[in-house]
Amino acid sequence: MTQASGATKLARRAARWSAQAYARPTAGLRLLPDYLIIGAQRAGTTSLHRYLIQHPGVRTTLRTKGVHFFDTGYGRGMSWYASRFPTRLTAWWVARRHGVELRTGEASPYYLFHPHVPGRVATHLPQVKLIALLRDPVGRAYSHYQHEVARGFETLSFEEAIEAEPARLAGETQRMLAEPLYNSFAHQHHSYLARGRYHEQLERWRARFDDRQLLVLSSERFFAEPERTFHQVLDFLELPAFTPDGYERHNAHDYRRMGDQVHARLVEHYREPNRVLYESLGDDFGWTT
Repeated sequence: MTQASGATKLARRAARWSAQAYARPTAGLRLLPDYLIIGAQRAGTTSLHRYLIQHPGVRTTLRTKGVHFFDTGYGRGMSWYASRFPTRLTAWWVARRHGVELRTGEASPYYLFHPHVPGRVATHLPQVKLIALLRDPVGRAYSHYQHEVARGFETLSFEEAIEAEPARLAGETQRMLAEPLYNSFAHQHHSYLARGRYHEQLERWRARFDDRQLLVLSSERFFAEPERTFHQVLDFLELPAFTPDGYERHNAHDYRRMGDQVHARLVEHYREPNRVLYESLGDDFGWTT
């Protein structure tokens, strides 16, 4: 890192801390989220978030897409969380200028998988709308692995990592349930296969929320027909039609092709979980078979 880039990062961090110091005392005057993009990780949540925040009826004070409050930051308290969102005065200004009721929200893709999040969200945001983007779990697992490698959180090969996953995750969910504020590194970063068993995760959310509050989308359809899917999201959030500057795919990367043998193994691993998911949703996403 150069001295100039280091100084820039420090300046940005100072500005962020300054903004947070200002916002927290006004938490009682602020809105809470109308929507949460709950996951899945590596499934297009960054792109959807960036399209949404261009809408004149959507506002957020966040410098990044997600707060990670209901998963890894819950101990900070609701005042801290509320300080991340716009004020009621902002909502009044948006309504007056644009003639639309303001919506605010965030995108934290670990929410879908974390065992405590559905209950926490139901307690604090019982009327919130939830958006889940689901990607073919075979490709999602490989993209997740490559993401962790790039961040320095994974040193094993992909084949070794999926072999090690059961041992890495053994007992972690149980400990998280027993110790509500325990943050499991393995559960968050090394859950390549487990995160693709979507039906198990969605059932926890469906147990807490009305189906009308949950919109489940295919990532493949989202990127194949972004305009159509985005307008589906706007309808769900009761926002007027809007077209963003473009449908650029954000946070996407090209990786070397997965080996045929491990690919075939994952296809078989997800065959039954995918069937159960399609049946529960009444929609076949047409993933790898």
